[in-house]
Amino acid sequence: MIRLLIAAATATIMSLVGTKFVIEFLVRNRIGQPIRDDGPEGHATKAGTPTMGGVAIVGGAVFGYMVSDLYNGIYTRTGIFVMLAIIGGGAVGLMDDWIKVVRERNLGLSSRAKMLGLLVVAVGFGVLMVQFTNVHTEISFTRWDSIGLDLGKILWVVWAVALIAGSSNAVNLTDGLDGLAAGSAIISFAAFVLIGFWKFSNADLVDGGEQFYDVTHALDLAVVAAAMLGGCIGFLYWNAAPAQIFMGDTGSLAIGTGLAALALATNTHLLLPIIGGLFVIETVSVILQVGRFQLTGKRFFRMAPIHHHFELGGWHETWVIIRFWMFHALCVAFGLGLFYADWIPVGS
Repeated sequence: MIRLLIAAATATIMSLVGTKFVIEFLVRNRIGQPIRDDGPEGHATKAGTPTMGGVAIVGGAVFGYMVSDLYNGIYTRTGIFVMLAIIGGGAVGLMDDWIKVVRERNLGLSSRAKMLGLLVVAVGFGVLMVQFTNVHTEISFTRWDSIGLDLGKILWVVWAVALIAGSSNAVNLTDGLDGLAAGSAIISFAAFVLIGFWKFSNADLVDGGEQFYDVTHALDLAVVAAAMLGGCIGFLYWNAAPAQIFMGDTGSLAIGTGLAALALATNTHLLLPIIGGLFVIETVSVILQVGRFQLTGKRFFRMAPIHHHFELGGWHETWVIIRFWMFHALCVAFGLGLFYADWIPVGS
């Protein structure tokens, strides 16, 4: 428990201070976020706001993780691989953000180049996991054998790529209002702190002669989640409406990659869409909008992602953010409820 607190507190402080330095550097060098021309009219005033704040999230999380393991802990392969995936996702986003601010337009890496970058990160993570850890290759819900379908190493890597690509892009789509993605990420990472610590605390639980959870480095994964939680909290202080800085793709891709990597490492693959409920809804809204427009020439929403739909409907930006946070918290609570319900018959 102390390691979790150290990771979260250290990451929060480093992100809080680091974000302030990032803001000052970007303002001094006049590096700001271009705003899409077809966005809500109220967003035009945000043009020039510093971006790439995700650097502070990732930096704070890495530092928090490193410091926490110095206290009566040990760096594990699984924890390191998840953290490397987070850094990799952030690096792809950083390249995208840098191109945007240098060209002074809301177009960074091409979609193909961005997906290629994420593919390299995801494949690298998947291969490292199946080759150098004891991760189970079954599709999982709340634990490794909850579905009973073994993919084998190669298909598991493919599955990992799909989860990381989907999760990172979902968080990226959600990052459209001040604090929306960061606040939602805090709630999701808190869920993985609980899941990791719960699986560590119940590591000796046996069902039918086999370990019920069987996650070798569950505590270290909880530490990684706590570090990312702290990094997002420190950043949210400056990102809350009205935002003084945006996380950019640097932050959103790192967060999405981190959530997927934690789900893969803790054997909670299919629980991820529930714990990331808001991110799923935002993605589905874009799919519905594009699909209907291509088929009929009509729009499903006033604007997608769906948070813009409510903005154009007259909701104040802060109303949308808080209500979406509440919805996301309910999704996470439901997911944790399912996770706990699966334990009750054996654990009791």
